Amino acid sequence: MTSKSTQDFVSIKEIRDGVVILKDNSMRLVILTTSVNFALKSEDLQQAIIAQFQNFLNSLDFSVQIFIQSRRFDIEPYLVQLEERHKSQLNELMKIQTREYINFIRDFTENTNIMSKHFFVVIPYAASLLSKGGGSVTDKISSAVPMSFLGKKEDRAGTAKKTEESFLDNKIQLEQRASVVEQGLLRVGLRTARLDTEELIEFYYKMFNPGDLAKPAKVTQ
Repeated sequence: MTSKSTQDFVSIKEIRDGVVILKDNSMRLVILTTSVNFALKSEDLQQAIIAQFQNFLNSLDFSVQIFIQSRRFDIEPYLVQLEERHKSQLNELMKIQTREYINFIRDFTENTNIMSKHFFVVIPYAASLLSKGGGSVTDKISSAVPMSFLGKKEDRAGTAKKTEESFLDNKIQLEQRASVVEQGLLRVGLRTARLDTEELIEFYYKMFNPGDLAKPAKVTQ
């Protein structure tokens, strides 16, 4: 029995230009969005938000995934800053108060689960060339070219160029979908930001390594 590596169970093939490309060659774009404190809104405003969000969902002609990431809040960087201030403090009274404050924050966070939440919208796109028949874009283009020509350097360069053009065309379609989503969320009262390549790498790294809060030292793309 052949053992499989962890990477075999991850559906991501690569991340480039702010786009996630899966092993089936479909594409994903991830948008970070703010939230609304719904409970603090008046009843009329709550109804207006619900109606606007309903209109937003009904206006979409493609599926989206709403993802909520909930993690224990990492207070350690803040404590490190306080420790540095404590060491540099010249006033003895302020130094004592800073130490007491550090101990209070440390004890409080150890006994209380303080969670941070982030909200994302994942937008998919799969072109007909990518979604039918399986195989990569290169495989599909190569299958249409006689094997006798594939060995030539200029033909390999042409195949790579067509593959890149296909990626750019599909990216444009994906970004158009993202614009529709961003405009719809803006009408609901939410601010949005698209994750770039570096942010996507960190996002998925932390998702697959929940116990590791640090970014990967080096990621091969």
